Amino acid sequence: MERIGEFMNNTKPIFKVLDILIILLLLIVTIAGIYSFNTSHSYEFVNQYGDSIQMWGAGIYAHDSYFKAPIFIGSDVTIILFVVPLSIVTFLRTWKEESVENYIRSFGMVSMLLYYSSSIAFGVTYNSLHLVYITLFGVCFFSTCMLLAKLHTFGIRQEKVCSYHFTKGMKVFLLVAGVSLFVAWLPDIIMSITSGTSLELIEVYTTEITYVLDMGIISPLIFITYYLIRHEDFLGYVFLRMIFKICICIGVMLPIQTIFQLLAGISIPIPALITKCFIFVVMSIFATYFEYCIKRKTQYI
Repeated sequence: MERIGEFMNNTKPIFKVLDILIILLLLIVTIAGIYSFNTSHSYEFVNQYGDSIQMWGAGIYAHDSYFKAPIFIGSDVTIILFVVPLSIVTFLRTWKEESVENYIRSFGMVSMLLYYSSSIAFGVTYNSLHLVYITLFGVCFFSTCMLLAKLHTFGIRQEKVCSYHFTKGMKVFLLVAGVSLFVAWLPDIIMSITSGTSLELIEVYTTEITYVLDMGIISPLIFITYYLIRHEDFLGYVFLRMIFKICICIGVMLPIQTIFQLLAGISIPIPALITKCFIFVVMSIFATYFEYCIKRKTQYI
């Protein structure tokens, strides 16, 4: 027990440094991205697959495609308007009071930012901010790992950390969310494999990082969370809160991304809007409701 207490005290200054770095790096990345919204510099380019595509041509996203750049800019707007202020409030609360609830909230925020930072570090075409992307990804990664380790210590110290009501609606939500990530992205991959061509919107990229993160990490984690909760493991509760947080953010981010694509003059088919936007917005609404319910009824022991 003494060693656990020492671990928690020794990590206080580390968390503060990581939190400050995360906010500063987010401001640099998002401001540079938002200032890249200029549709007058686009040009045609033949990609590595022999297809002629339109490039963005402006700002930090100059070497990204005309289809993807507005998505990145929409993500930047969401981060700076919603996520950064919420992160600052969450971090300050944790600095002021080191409670289990505050650490769970911080873990949810940093995990969400890890998703964002990995998306830009691996998904955006190489540019002058590449070192900033790497630093942001590294800081978010280590902060997430340390927060998870700290929360795991709470589960070790006592057999039951908190009591909460895992409703049937939450069970259905997890199962539907885990399957939906495959429904949204898997058909594109299967069609490209069967036709022997690249992904329809692969453009200048070598992979779709969203497909990798959603199907390779998020979806399996959702089913792991369901298993842990059924076996009354505290980490299951931690992951559940984090999943709700990510779903809420994605539900806000996707419409903003779509707005910026429409502002850039990109036409989006209705079926694509339904499968790749509407589904996640609906999931976000349910996630918001379940997050509110579970926080209200959670009692820490």
